[in-house]
Amino acid sequence: MSARLAPEGGAAARLAPQGGAAARLAVDIGGTFTDVAVEQGEQRWTGKVLTTPHAPELGVLEGVKLVLEKAGLAPPDIALVIHGTTLATNAVIERKGAKTALLTTEGFRDVLALGNESRYDQYDLNIELPQPLVPRRWRLPVTERLDNTGKVLLPLDEAAVARHVEFMRAEGIEAVAIGFLHAFVNPAHEKQAAAILHRLWPEVPVSLSSEVSPEMREWERFSTTVANAYVQPLMASYLKRLEVGLREGGLACPVFMMLSGGGLTTLETARRFPIRLVESGPAGGAIFSAHVAKQRGLTEVLSFDMGGTTAKICLIDQYQPQASRTFEVARVGRFKKGSGLPLRIPVIEMVEIGAGGGSLAAVDSMGRITVGPESAGADPGPACYGRGGAKPAVTDANLALGRYDPEHFAGGALRLFPEPARDALVAEVGGRLGLPADMAALGVVEMVDENMANAARVHAIESGKGFEGRTIIAFGGGGPVHGYRVAEKIGVKRLLVPSGAGVGSAIGFLRAPVGYEVVRSLYQRFASFDVGAVNALLAGMANEAAAVVANGAFGARTTESRLAYMRYVGQGHEIAVKLPARDLTEADVTAIRAAYDAEYTKFYDRPVPGSDVEILSFAVTVATEVPAVEPVAEVEAAPAPAPIRHQQVRDTTTGEVTEWAVYDRAAMAPGAVVPGPCIVAEAETSTLVGRGWSCRMDGLGYLDLVQA
Repeated sequence: MSARLAPEGGAAARLAPQGGAAARLAVDIGGTFTDVAVEQGEQRWTGKVLTTPHAPELGVLEGVKLVLEKAGLAPPDIALVIHGTTLATNAVIERKGAKTALLTTEGFRDVLALGNESRYDQYDLNIELPQPLVPRRWRLPVTERLDNTGKVLLPLDEAAVARHVEFMRAEGIEAVAIGFLHAFVNPAHEKQAAAILHRLWPEVPVSLSSEVSPEMREWERFSTTVANAYVQPLMASYLKRLEVGLREGGLACPVFMMLSGGGLTTLETARRFPIRLVESGPAGGAIFSAHVAKQRGLTEVLSFDMGGTTAKICLIDQYQPQASRTFEVARVGRFKKGSGLPLRIPVIEMVEIGAGGGSLAAVDSMGRITVGPESAGADPGPACYGRGGAKPAVTDANLALGRYDPEHFAGGALRLFPEPARDALVAEVGGRLGLPADMAALGVVEMVDENMANAARVHAIESGKGFEGRTIIAFGGGGPVHGYRVAEKIGVKRLLVPSGAGVGSAIGFLRAPVGYEVVRSLYQRFASFDVGAVNALLAGMANEAAAVVANGAFGARTTESRLAYMRYVGQGHEIAVKLPARDLTEADVTAIRAAYDAEYTKFYDRPVPGSDVEILSFAVTVATEVPAVEPVAEVEAAPAPAPIRHQQVRDTTTGEVTEWAVYDRAAMAPGAVVPGPCIVAEAETSTLVGRGWSCRMDGLGYLDLVQA
């Protein structure tokens, strides 16, 4: 279905090669659905198909074919394909990556197991810690040593590396990570070891910590490098199959990958550093929300992306999502910070919980309803899919409450079966609590809504922010369904549902710039700041980032931003401070120190007088310019359309069953207002408008919900 779009200054063609067509295609693989969006000029077509976990590229190719047929476009009309996937994340979580070995400095083979010796739960005597991706047998020590300045103390034992190659071959190792002490200062020994590997074993993929994560802190650096090696064969194979499948389907255009930090990169870079793809789908959703916020002039929003497997929540201020350099994957303590494997990569900071349409409901030993993080996924899916699923999921609960029409789910592409849903709810929830199916469903939906609301509260508190004056931007297949109730729980009185909300992350890919971030560690103190050394480092980083971006920018103008991560001497964590994107002068040093004190005060109320400041790392990002967004004029009031049908819906706030009108979103004209309670239906999702809320379509075709 095509949708109205505001002009974006030629955004549809900004990454297209000269002479190419203006149509661009984006694909987002989720745990349950694969979403596809195509844009050409001011028109958009979208589609949603079930993910094919055994061979994800098959779902992609099916979705591409479906959407191209909707759009009436041929494969040669597509100038660019942009792709994001959870494949790397799932491989780490499910421990289905390659058999990986780690070559490391003698005496440091147990860094992966020791971590930083912190405990994510101080009072759990039986605490479970995340197991390293590489067992101790395959963590292989090598005699070599550099000091903290990069000076060689012990040369690399090349014979030991060669012996380890023989051992790894015999063990059936499929990927190798190399992480030596202080390699982030001087990568010579890592490169020397890699050269031996390439000579003796040219087919094995090798990841160097000095390339994957060239920063201090051995645990995070080694963990990130190992994770990169662990997923590299899987991702390289998948990307190759996808590339071949697209080409055989007539799509010979460039293919770009979404990065977890919010930029796009080439397939070659994605193959080298697949760990940077771990949060690519959620990153697209945050970019989508930031773009919508800019269109509507909303400076403070909460991005709420609820899909089939997870819900993602992100705070966006001044049209910029929060960013971070650290991320945890495969947490063993549910939602507990510090219980996962650390990855030191650029990411958009958000909270992600196991709360999606496929999240499974159960009753625990204390008689409480629980939802997630386990998911029915795409195969077999929720019980109502009729594909063999026997456990109730959130989608089953929504269907039992009357929120979905079984004949029109996913635009009629996927028929739902109410009876299996009700049977599953009674068997797993209602039977244990003495509740009928619909009341069990109410409990499941209320619990998942409370889980998401609580995650939003925690995320805001940890960020030092609140919800007053914010607007929720809801998207994903489940975001518009659950959005108004989550808003009520956290005290937000406005909700925006953009067009194409059901495939929001895929649309976000189309808004992302081609960009790349380079991070390097160089220890500095303001008392002895070496301007020349810092300028040389930043210039080299800028050139490296620009070279990566140039491969996909097609001559587009680029921007550069620089950050320094600094702290008071003796502290344990750093704060990011912006640097000017040029050579620094001695006069800048005082200004940067003052900027640090100001940033520190935002977090901790006041600076620490008399304390020197140390810089641990620098980051340089180069990205193509994002076109300006024109403000949207207000539209006059228009009559509301007639309902297309009515449904009996049980209200989760009151528990009452009443008749809700159902409106076709495509029939709503800009300026039309419909009162709640009602449902505004479209192909990929439905927007629920609760009692006491009203829904107005704005000039962009977005649904603007306001609570009285």
